[in-house]
Amino acid sequence: MSTAVDVAVRERAELGEGPTWDPAGERLIWVDILSARVHTYAPSTGRRTVMATGQHVGAAKPRAGGGLVTVLRDGVGLHDADGAFSWLVHDPVPGRRGNDAAVAPDGALWAGTMRYDEAEGGGSLSRIAPDGRVTGVLDAVTVSNGTGWSPDGRLMYYTDTPTRRIDVFDVEGERVVNRRPFVTVPEGDGWPDGLTVDADGCVWAAFWDGAAVRRYTPDGRLDRVVELPVRRPTACAFGGPGLRDLYISTARTGLDAPHPLSGSLLVLPDAGQGMPGTPFAG
Repeated sequence: MSTAVDVAVRERAELGEGPTWDPAGERLIWVDILSARVHTYAPSTGRRTVMATGQHVGAAKPRAGGGLVTVLRDGVGLHDADGAFSWLVHDPVPGRRGNDAAVAPDGALWAGTMRYDEAEGGGSLSRIAPDGRVTGVLDAVTVSNGTGWSPDGRLMYYTDTPTRRIDVFDVEGERVVNRRPFVTVPEGDGWPDGLTVDADGCVWAAFWDGAAVRRYTPDGRLDRVVELPVRRPTACAFGGPGLRDLYISTARTGLDAPHPLSGSLLVLPDAGQGMPGTPFAG
């Protein structure tokens, strides 16, 4: 396994988030929330694209039929491959925005929200069916963040960042039940943010103000720490050939003297074995 982190895309993103591998396009998708931009990067060619969304964008994921689904300030949007846009869910709430999302093995989107002022309990987590039907999963969330599933689909991991926990649920069809702590993070290690689950069932989590990505075994034991030059990594995902490389999004917002790489997309080559993702079925 590699221990040296490289720079995949040198960028000055204010709040880079949500790296996601798009196998159909052989590219990585990630967002800059506060700059309202969706970025793509193809490792094999170096080709990059940037799409403006018109409002803050918390996540962007590939769709089964091409194009993207985005979690925006005012709801969930669909971007067709030809660039056409439509709302799947339009639910503007003053002072609230989307923040992070993941696609479940069944093709549904699990999307989080938060208040701009990070008021306690001001956000939520919802399941968005391909037809736009919304089912509330969690309310009274503060900063909805990392969401991921075990390789067998029987467990779901989830982070509400200010709790300093990564929680785990049992999956029962379209529902999750039996919430319990998976990892409780000691003070001084930073705040758990976005996460991904590898093919061995280990949970990799980025740590805001922790300058690291940490991996936990399925029983919750910390077994690897990847130290980073930047203070605010936000999320991680496997991508590239064979899903062996771990991509890490980062942020520079709120830092008086950010590291020159803050806001860039980093990569840890040959970090492990990722799992194929599922595109949004809508």
